[in-house]
Order: sequence, then structure tokens, then C-alpha cells
Amino acid sequence: MKPKAASKTYCQFSDVASVLLVYVSDLTELFTWTCSKCNGVTEGFEMIELVVDVQHCLQAFVGVAKDPNAIIIAFRGTQEHSIQNWIEDLFWKQLDINYPGMDDAMVHRGFYYAYHNTTVRSGILNAVQRAKEYYGDIDIIVTGHSMGGAMAAFCGLDLVVNCEAQNVQVITFGQPRIGNSAFATYYSKLLPNTIRVTHEHDIVPHLPPYYYIFPQKTYHHFPTEVWLHDMGIQSLVVYDVEKICDKTGEDPTCSRSVTGNSIADHLVYFGVELMCKEWRSCRIVMERPLLEYGKTDDVGNFVFSRDPATPIIKLNSQSNAGSNSP
Repeated sequence: MKPKAASKTYCQFSDVASVLLVYVSDLTELFTWTCSKCNGVTEGFEMIELVVDVQHCLQAFVGVAKDPNAIIIAFRGTQEHSIQNWIEDLFWKQLDINYPGMDDAMVHRGFYYAYHNTTVRSGILNAVQRAKEYYGDIDIIVTGHSMGGAMAAFCGLDLVVNCEAQNVQVITFGQPRIGNSAFATYYSKLLPNTIRVTHEHDIVPHLPPYYYIFPQKTYHHFPTEVWLHDMGIQSLVVYDVEKICDKTGEDPTCSRSVTGNSIADHLVYFGVELMCKEWRSCRIVMERPLLEYGKTDDVGNFVFSRDPATPIIKLNSQSNAGSNSP
């Protein structure tokens, strides 16, 4: 009863792990890859850059994974407010900005600016360039959860359109809609290797709302969706189903076939909890030696960088690995 598994075919476990780990608040453990949830999860991963935009409460990292042999870019989801308030706000978001260079393509201003108009973009592009100079022209996988999924989509598009990157794959989890149907069409042509993973009744992929009576003026998902859900037989046996949906982006037999009303389903994907302990805080922790690897701007945003040619960074926190968790 289980079709071709999305987790094995499309979503390397390291993609799910990367999304989990970007929620780690201890920057020393994350940058040195010594956090309790890092060890053994993505063995052989090498951190290149960690970007923390304190002003907008955003966090992302760039690294290289041996399996798959690819540059991994991961974005954290929303942290600025409680997730309940953030979801409520999504009900009223309008298409309010034209995507540059794409006729009739309109997108969500907040998601677009979160990637393009913050510290995040420059830090990520710099790290990707350095990684390619050292590791060669390897694949790029961009991933994120929730709002981080929206930023991952804009990042993938940026890499293809503005940086002429090749072999870019985007994998998001619980991503909201970010643009209209014209944008979705452009996006799917430029980034055909995109997977949007949705889970059961997760509310966020249903937002901002899709109004089928106004298909040209409403938000519209791009393909390809992979819907994770359970299927029971006479309420006795439950099968885990990973359904690969059609190429419209709005397959009525996938997540749109159910009511999007669950925050709990939004916070768990493939059995992995994708969240921090406290949604209301933008809390970060780090040891002073980490500062020598980073730079801070006038408003307190951090960018921590490692030269790929140098040995793996070792700080005192390695002796205390596992003391903190997301």
C-alpha cells in the first residue's frame, strides 16, 4: 500500500535532519556540528557558513554533505512570534509585489524580502561560491520548513536565475504558498527538481488561501507535492502513504483533499519534530571563541564563516556536546 517512498526517492534523510538542526539555538554547537542532534545524523557534514539575522529573527546555514555529494542550504522556520499568531496572519496576506523579470508573476512581499532584503542572501551566496571553488561544481540542495521553506524556494530561484547555478534541487516541508499561478508556472520551469512535502492536515500549506473561483488572482502552489498521510482499513490497520501528486501544484487529491486545520501536523515530518522549545523567543547561545570566525554588523546580525580548505573547527564545546538541544 506504500507507493514509491518520497523519503528515499526524493528526500534524503539529511534534508530532514538539516531542517531540524537549523532550529538549534546554540550557535557554537551548530557551527562545530557537535550538538546532540548533529552527531550521527548527517555523518561527514562540513559546515561552511552560519547566518543569523537577529534583526529579523532568521537563521540559515550552508554546508557540504558527503551523502549526497552536495552543498546543503537550510533555512529555519518562523521564530519571531508564536506560531499560532504567524499562521493567523497568513490568512490575510495579499499578493503585493511583482517578481522581477517575470511578467504577471506576483509574490508575497514578506517572504520575498525575508530572503532578498536581509543579511541572509549575501551570506548564503558567498558561502556557495566558496564551496564550489573548493569542492567543484557539485549539486545544490536547498531546504527549509514553514517560513524557511518559502525562503528556500526564493533562494533556489535566485541561484538559478541570478547566479546561473546548475543542478539545483529544492525540498521544503510544510511550506506556505508564496506566489500566484503565473509565478508557479515560471518557477516550475526553472526549478523542475522541486519537492514540497506536506503532512496530513498541516495548516500551513493551505495558506495563504487558494480561491478556486479566482485562479489567476489567488495564491497557487508550484509542483511537485508529496503528501504524507495515513490510510486506515476499517479503523484497524493504518498504512503510511507518501503520495506523489500531479504537476499542477494544486492536486485536489492530495493535501487539498482534506481540511488544513492542524498545527501539530505542521511540527512533525517523517517523525522528526521541526521546532524549537520556545516559539516566542529569538534566543541564541554561543561561546566567545566562536566570534573569531564571524563578523557582526551594526544591528547585531552574525555571519560565521569557515574556509572549506581548513580542518574541521574544534572548540571547547565539543567536550560538552549534547548538553543543549533545539
